[in-house]
This record gives sequence, C-alpha cells and structure tokens, in this order.
Amino acid sequence: MYLGRVVGCVWATVKHPDMEGKRLLVVQPLTPELKETGKRLICGDSTGAGAGELVYWVRGKEASFPFRPSEPPFDTCIVGIVDTVHLKAPAAKKAKAPSGGKAKAC
Repeated sequence: MYLGRVVGCVWATVKHPDMEGKRLLVVQPLTPELKETGKRLICGDSTGAGAGELVYWVRGKEASFPFRPSEPPFDTCIVGIVDTVHLKAPAAKKAKAPSGGKAKAC
C-alpha cells in the first residue's frame, strides 16, 4: 500500500460498464514523511475520499477487490482514508570521541 493525497477528480462520460457509478480521483503519491513523490495518478475510489484527504492506495490486481463481485478494470484504487501518521524519530548519530590528534593502532 502507498500513501497519497487526493488533489482532484476525473469526470468520464464513457467508461467500462463495470466502472459505472465508481468515482475516479487524482492522487499525488507521498512518502511516509508526507513529501510529494512521483507523478500524479488516477485511482478508483472505494472509500468516499474527498479533496485534500490523506489516503492509502493499492496497485495491480488488488485494486479491483473492493468492488467484488464485479471486477472493474482499475489498476490503482484508494482503499483507506488515513487519520494520522506516526513515525519514529530518526536515531541520533553517535558523536565520535575526540582522538586528541593521535592515531590509534588497529
């Protein structure tokens, strides 16, 4: 699964019959730190996400699973809305002890 932010929607008047009534949203992929990464993409929406919401999405065959028993031809699909993101703080680098200008033997 990948993180992303909904930045728009797509209106399609002609689409595959299994996609009738399904929403298509424009998603900007994000890193875990919520920085933009990669190109924007079109995702099917199985959650009712709205503009500006943080979501997670899947790619591949799994993108059609939320719509069973029909299997619309989605390559990407939003499968969840993210409430919060918690990341561990990066580990502090250990400071090297000053060598006093003397080289140590190995």
